[in-house]
Amino acid sequence: MASGRLVDLRWEEKIAVNTLNRPDTLNALNQRVADDLYRCLNQLRLSYAQAVLLNASGRVFSAGGDIREMKAAADEDDAVGRLFKPLVRRLHQCILLIRELPVPVIAAINGVAAGGACNLALACDFVIAGESAVFNEAFVRIGLTPDCGGTFILPRLVGWRRATELLMTGDFVNAKTAAKEGLITSVVPDSELPAAAGRLAEKMANGPTAALALIKMLLNQSAANDYAMQLDV
Repeated sequence: MASGRLVDLRWEEKIAVNTLNRPDTLNALNQRVADDLYRCLNQLRLSYAQAVLLNASGRVFSAGGDIREMKAAADEDDAVGRLFKPLVRRLHQCILLIRELPVPVIAAINGVAAGGACNLALACDFVIAGESAVFNEAFVRIGLTPDCGGTFILPRLVGWRRATELLMTGDFVNAKTAAKEGLITSVVPDSELPAAAGRLAEKMANGPTAALALIKMLLNQSAANDYAMQLDV
């Protein structure tokens, strides 16, 4: 990993592997992480990548926003404008890049995916989790409203009632339940997570590139189209 970088980008043939690399803080999301992830994802827009894998080092995917940094800045002048808004804006740009990349993006989730990190993972085309993984919309637990698209993606994945429950309680969802409810793609034994995610990434990288790109585009457009408009597209 390049010195000082908190997201590592490496290549496995046609697969671009992006790794959150701040394990000492449970890969908590701060401005540097968000900027590094944006730089990596943006670099892939004009690359030869045919699949993208998003994972994390250490024992969890990410505990969400860096609460320690947020608390330290909370009493400072213009904390919202100086810290919170730029961080959320950059994370939102990362999510839009994930959706705009013309290749499948696969998230491999170990441990915890909480708050903004949960929604970052859910923005990916595939989400594979280890059996001990848990997901939660942690925002309400600290008196915040969800960011990173949670209020958009959750109702579309699990339905309005279940999304309301998850967003308003902040309850944890284990990997088995998440897979059963359609929150994620699949669950595998923890020891098999890297291999399973790698196999899926390889399958996508060796698939019909143009067709996969168009399928992703059509799925994105379906969020705003009615039936007739989607048929026209």
